[in-house]
Amino acid sequence: MNEHNKKGVIANPMVILREEFDDRAILFDPETGNTFGVNPIGVLVWKHLDGRHSIDDIAVIVFEKADAVPSDVTTHIENFLQVAVDLGLAGYGVK
Repeated sequence: MNEHNKKGVIANPMVILREEFDDRAILFDPETGNTFGVNPIGVLVWKHLDGRHSIDDIAVIVFEKADAVPSDVTTHIENFLQVAVDLGLAGYGVK
Protein backbone atom coordinates (compact mmCIF):
# COMPACT_ATOMS: atom_id res chain seq x y z
CA MET A 1 0.00 0.00 0.00
CA ASN A 2 1.39 3.40 -0.92
CA GLU A 3 1.62 6.55 1.20
CA HIS A 4 -1.51 8.09 -0.36
CA ASN A 5 -3.62 5.09 0.64
CA LYS A 6 -2.33 5.12 4.22
CA LYS A 7 -3.21 8.75 4.77
CA GLY A 8 -5.81 10.91 3.12
CA VAL A 9 -4.58 13.87 1.13
CA ILE A 10 -6.20 17.16 2.05
CA ALA A 11 -6.38 20.21 -0.21
CA ASN A 12 -4.80 23.30 1.32
CA PRO A 13 -7.85 25.36 2.38
CA MET A 14 -6.08 28.56 1.31
CA VAL A 15 -5.81 27.38 -2.31
CA ILE A 16 -8.62 28.63 -4.54
CA LEU A 17 -10.09 26.51 -7.34
CA ARG A 18 -11.53 28.57 -10.18
CA GLU A 19 -13.35 26.60 -12.84
CA GLU A 20 -13.28 28.19 -16.29
CA PHE A 21 -15.89 27.95 -19.04
CA ASP A 22 -13.75 25.74 -21.30
CA ASP A 23 -13.54 22.67 -19.02
CA ARG A 24 -10.32 23.92 -17.52
CA ALA A 25 -9.60 25.27 -14.10
CA ILE A 26 -6.97 27.20 -12.22
CA LEU A 27 -5.64 26.58 -8.75
CA PHE A 28 -4.43 29.80 -7.15
CA ASP A 29 -2.15 29.74 -4.12
CA PRO A 30 -2.50 33.17 -2.46
CA GLU A 31 0.47 32.47 -0.18
CA THR A 32 2.87 32.25 -3.13
CA GLY A 33 0.90 34.01 -5.86
CA ASN A 34 1.34 30.97 -8.10
CA THR A 35 -1.36 29.61 -10.40
CA PHE A 36 -1.64 26.13 -11.85
CA GLY A 37 -3.77 24.93 -14.76
CA VAL A 38 -5.88 21.87 -14.03
CA ASN A 39 -7.82 19.71 -16.49
CA PRO A 40 -11.31 18.27 -15.75
CA ILE A 41 -9.92 15.06 -14.20
CA GLY A 42 -7.62 17.14 -12.01
CA VAL A 43 -10.65 19.14 -10.87
CA LEU A 44 -12.51 15.93 -10.05
CA VAL A 45 -9.53 14.66 -8.05
CA TRP A 46 -9.06 18.05 -6.33
CA LYS A 47 -12.67 18.12 -5.16
CA HIS A 48 -12.12 14.83 -3.32
CA LEU A 49 -8.98 15.85 -1.42
CA ASP A 50 -10.82 15.98 1.88
CA GLY A 51 -8.70 13.50 3.84
CA ARG A 52 -11.41 10.86 3.74
CA HIS A 53 -10.77 9.56 0.23
CA SER A 54 -7.83 7.30 -0.54
CA ILE A 55 -6.27 7.22 -3.98
CA ASP A 56 -8.25 4.05 -4.68
CA ASP A 57 -11.49 5.80 -3.71
CA ILE A 58 -10.66 8.68 -6.04
CA ALA A 59 -9.79 6.29 -8.88
CA VAL A 60 -13.22 4.66 -8.55
CA ILE A 61 -14.86 8.09 -8.69
CA VAL A 62 -12.88 8.99 -11.82
CA PHE A 63 -13.87 5.71 -13.50
CA GLU A 64 -17.53 6.39 -12.64
CA LYS A 65 -17.64 10.01 -13.79
CA ALA A 66 -15.16 10.31 -16.67
CA ASP A 67 -14.97 8.92 -20.18
CA ALA A 68 -12.01 7.09 -21.71
CA VAL A 69 -10.16 6.62 -18.42
CA PRO A 70 -6.77 4.94 -18.88
CA SER A 71 -6.17 1.69 -17.07
CA ASP A 72 -3.25 3.25 -15.19
CA VAL A 73 -5.35 6.11 -13.82
CA THR A 74 -4.17 5.34 -10.29
CA THR A 75 -0.60 6.19 -11.32
CA HIS A 76 -1.78 9.46 -12.86
CA ILE A 77 -3.66 10.33 -9.67
CA GLU A 78 -0.63 9.46 -7.53
CA ASN A 79 1.52 11.76 -9.66
CA PHE A 80 -1.03 14.58 -9.39
CA LEU A 81 -1.18 14.18 -5.62
CA GLN A 82 2.59 14.10 -5.27
CA VAL A 83 2.96 17.31 -7.27
CA ALA A 84 0.17 18.96 -5.26
CA VAL A 85 1.88 18.00 -1.99
CA ASP A 86 5.32 19.06 -3.26
CA LEU A 87 3.93 22.47 -4.28
CA GLY A 88 2.15 22.96 -0.95
CA LEU A 89 -1.28 22.82 -2.56
CA ALA A 90 -2.21 19.80 -0.45
CA GLY A 91 -0.91 17.82 2.51
CA TYR A 92 -1.38 14.58 4.36
CA GLY A 93 -4.03 14.04 6.99
CA VAL A 94 -4.56 11.04 9.20
CA LYS A 95 -7.37 8.76 8.08
